[in-house]
Amino acid sequence: MELKDIYAKKVQSIKVENKVSISKLLSKMAKTGYQGRMLAEATNVVNEMIRDKDVTIFMGLAGSMSTAGQWRIINWFIENNYVDVLVPTGANISEDIVEAMGYSYFQGPHLVDDKEVFDLGLNRYYDVYGKEDDYLKMTELIADFIQTLDKDYKYSSREFLYLFGRFLYKKEIKSIVATAAEKKVPIFCPAIIDSPYGDAALIAESNGFHLTIDAIKDYVEFMKLAEEVKDTGVIYIGGGVPKDFIQLFAVTADLLYKDRIIPSRNKKPIYCNLTNESYYPHKYAVQITTDAPQWGGLSGCTFEEAISWGKESLDGKFVQCYCDATIALPIISHALAETIKSNRKPKSFRLKKDFWPK
Repeated sequence: MELKDIYAKKVQSIKVENKVSISKLLSKMAKTGYQGRMLAEATNVVNEMIRDKDVTIFMGLAGSMSTAGQWRIINWFIENNYVDVLVPTGANISEDIVEAMGYSYFQGPHLVDDKEVFDLGLNRYYDVYGKEDDYLKMTELIADFIQTLDKDYKYSSREFLYLFGRFLYKKEIKSIVATAAEKKVPIFCPAIIDSPYGDAALIAESNGFHLTIDAIKDYVEFMKLAEEVKDTGVIYIGGGVPKDFIQLFAVTADLLYKDRIIPSRNKKPIYCNLTNESYYPHKYAVQITTDAPQWGGLSGCTFEEAISWGKESLDGKFVQCYCDATIALPIISHALAETIKSNRKPKSFRLKKDFWPK
């Protein structure tokens, strides 16, 4: 947009009305400013990528979302085929299991004597509390599953989590991992050990069972998905390792192949004039974050900056909303529920027989 065109769109003040739907409220917010406008624009971009039949949608999930009552929203995205690949932190796909098992988290003050919290056997997540006993029961459940596996096999995190999801689903513990396994949505968790999964592996180790999760195998499996996609859209809840892992999908998958061209990918790469390296930038990108770009980290890195890496398309649609995800995620999901009536078809790579362990 050129500055001379600045008068094309006027700010429109919001008039309060009774019985306004969330989607209609967002349409009003889109005509305002600041992060209210960005939240509306982010919703519109997610809506558009869901409706784009050529797009494979990746979701990165960081922060402590499951303890704050957000995990069933992720299940809703999976159940409706609005996510094709999930890349979470280990915490988000373990701490949800606590509630899925029938236990609870509790609201409390954010100003408290934390020595007293410790003495009461509680864990504090700002203003949310969980019982350490419940946390350990969840960890021991993971350890029980680990000891059903083949100790001589090297698992990718995707294989491990699919099998664990099936294990949970049979027990009617409908967590994120269980829902993803039922829908055959692959989950890759590159930092899985930094979570109760790592603690569960220690419990299994104490019982003589050594679990091997192969990070390189994981990366190869993830990048090979590029053979099955045309365009990509990304939704980042927070930043961290999940965002970095998915952003790399646009710029490094070609390194698997000697000619630096991804076979069967139904889209031509772009090239850097100086290095002649090939890139497949994301067509759509949305991030809900409270991180800022000026510190130089990837969590707050703007999508404009990502264009310099070849990670986002120059003519793509991308929005970053600087907002607490516990505010933005419920609003976005409910607006989508109001406006998208048809169920999106799952992507074909979910159905490949050689992709899923028996």
